[in-house]
Amino acid sequence: MINFDLTDEQRLLQRSIREWGQREIAPHIHDWDRAHRFDPKILPQMADLGLLGVSVPAEYGGAGMDYISLGIASEELEYLDTSFRVIMSVHAGLNCLSLLTWGNEDQKKRYLVPQAQGKKIATYGLTEPAAGSDVRGLQSTATKKGDRYVLTGEKQWISLADVADNFLVFAWSDAEKKKQRDPSGLSAFIVERQFKGFSSGSMKEKWGILAGNTGFFKMDEVEVPEENLVGKPGEGFKIAMFALDQGRFTVAAGATGLIRACRDASIKYARERRTFGVEIAQHQLVKEMIAQMESDYQAAHLLWLRAGWLKNRGERNTRETSLAKWFATVASERAAGDAVQVHGANGYSDEYPVGRFYRNCKGAVIYEGTREIHKLMQADYVLGYRNDRPTRCQLPPYGGK
Repeated sequence: MINFDLTDEQRLLQRSIREWGQREIAPHIHDWDRAHRFDPKILPQMADLGLLGVSVPAEYGGAGMDYISLGIASEELEYLDTSFRVIMSVHAGLNCLSLLTWGNEDQKKRYLVPQAQGKKIATYGLTEPAAGSDVRGLQSTATKKGDRYVLTGEKQWISLADVADNFLVFAWSDAEKKKQRDPSGLSAFIVERQFKGFSSGSMKEKWGILAGNTGFFKMDEVEVPEENLVGKPGEGFKIAMFALDQGRFTVAAGATGLIRACRDASIKYARERRTFGVEIAQHQLVKEMIAQMESDYQAAHLLWLRAGWLKNRGERNTRETSLAKWFATVASERAAGDAVQVHGANGYSDEYPVGRFYRNCKGAVIYEGTREIHKLMQADYVLGYRNDRPTRCQLPPYGGK
């Protein structure tokens, strides 16, 4: 039975992020966004709040909170700006939770513990210049040589590419299966920035999420110790799909926060702006847009909450997480467009935050499964073409600290 009431711990987390955000983020985000500036001081502050290991058990350096708390953190961070939720998605969602589930004890001690503590920053390396939704189109290779793998390839659209210390990277470890596009030939590896042959760069022409670091990295015959293989050879595709379930959950919760930010900004402006002698909030079509934002916010919140509840129980939630991600991101795009409309000409300027919301919202409709991919997934579930069987690709149930 789902309980919609937050626990005392969850309320404290929510309040702490809001207070921190109003103190450390709100006064500066306009300038950071305009300057295309990523402020690295945010990372140790997030670590101090326990956000970089929020759902990692205390034995591995984390805060030991449940997966609902991960959703709360994601929603509150994106309410401030999408760039901060992205940090949560790639570090805590895609990377840390993957190591928690698929990593061995040595990998957890060497990599997960310092990452959960915020001493090391981590990200995820799947997308390539010619491969996004089509994971089988990856070109990166991992050739076994003695007790090492030699990785060669390039990854693109990587969040924290110029910031992260550790990268969870996917590459073909079986050349024959690569030719056949057989995903059982993919493997996952932990790659450190300091490894010889590794280089990265930032993308300067992004349209949105300008206060975040996004870029690429290249691997030129990077030698990776065999002990940095995550899971078994050939389990890379399963690990990648597992990771996307966690990342999509944070994206869904984050997009819900963006809807709320659009709603709140629109309410504030609609009560301040007057036309034809009355507040524009009195005009029915303005009310209609704000009502839609409220409806979308409540629905999106319940969808990610349901997925989080399943995660807490250790149950498979690919279907529910996909639906939450699809609905929330598309609804956030609608909310941002309407928020600009409510603001009229002022919404088209940089003076108000809704223009930033509008630029930021589009990314989540595309990455970690486009809206079209998720729409097809949901259709296949309903039609009976897709039926996820229980596998190892599940988070351990939340058992408290």
